[in-house]
Amino acid sequence: MIKFSTYYIIWGYYLFKDRKESVALFGGSFDPPHFGHKAIVQEALRELEIDRLIIIPTFLNPFKEVSYTSADRRLLMSKNMFKEFLNVVVDDYEVRRAEPTPTAKTVKYFQQIYSVKYIIIGADNLNNIHQWFNFEWLNSQIVWVIATRVGYSLDTSKLREFKILEVKADISSTEIRKKDLKVNIDKRVERIVINLDKKKGDKIEVFNLEDVNYISQRVVIANSLGGKHSLALSKYLKDTLKPLGEEFLHIEESEDWVVIDMGDIIIHIMSPTYREKYSLEEFLSQLH
Repeated sequence: MIKFSTYYIIWGYYLFKDRKESVALFGGSFDPPHFGHKAIVQEALRELEIDRLIIIPTFLNPFKEVSYTSADRRLLMSKNMFKEFLNVVVDDYEVRRAEPTPTAKTVKYFQQIYSVKYIIIGADNLNNIHQWFNFEWLNSQIVWVIATRVGYSLDTSKLREFKILEVKADISSTEIRKKDLKVNIDKRVERIVINLDKKKGDKIEVFNLEDVNYISQRVVIANSLGGKHSLALSKYLKDTLKPLGEEFLHIEESEDWVVIDMGDIIIHIMSPTYREKYSLEEFLSQLH
């Protein structure tokens, strides 16, 4: 009886082991995720023999010093981008680790759960792929799936085994981000102006400094009613805009002058006396 049970336990173990879902891993910054990434996923689902495709936003790419969007925000945007695909999962493994995570470590983690067959990369990764942590081990474990990209050659000489995904869409997050920022900044400024006006901010002016050498692309100046109204306007902007994804990098506050640094936008909320005294708009006008 003991031998019989042991046999079935061992048989069940190997049956379960053989039935691990086969997956492809697609990691990256996704800063932001966009239609190019979606095109890669669509093509991969058509061409690869897998049960599931796992998208893994990085906490921070080991080859980068900074991300433009927070890890949690990129994770949420990725989930929204790919939620329509039945066999695609966005996993928070690297975001949860809260540190740069080498691909080899990520593969070892997912090998405990799945049969990891493929890693999907862009053609722009081929130049430095041999510098990836534990590359030789990684190269022995998986098949590389390379998404083509305009302007990048396919030097696959370092890869043991690979497949090519013909993707015609532009997959540059950098270019997408630049286009999005240019389109969105005026909408974001308009939202700031509307919220200041709603709470009795007065004499609101916007300065476009995109073409001059200044620390921000837009400056918004508004009068408060003086006293604690400046602080109240600052708090209202924070409470209203932070949930919409705006980042407040630094704030200097007094009852006469509040400066809010949002990176590409700076907001000055000033009492009428201080605004007249310092003539900030005159200085900004002279920059053009």
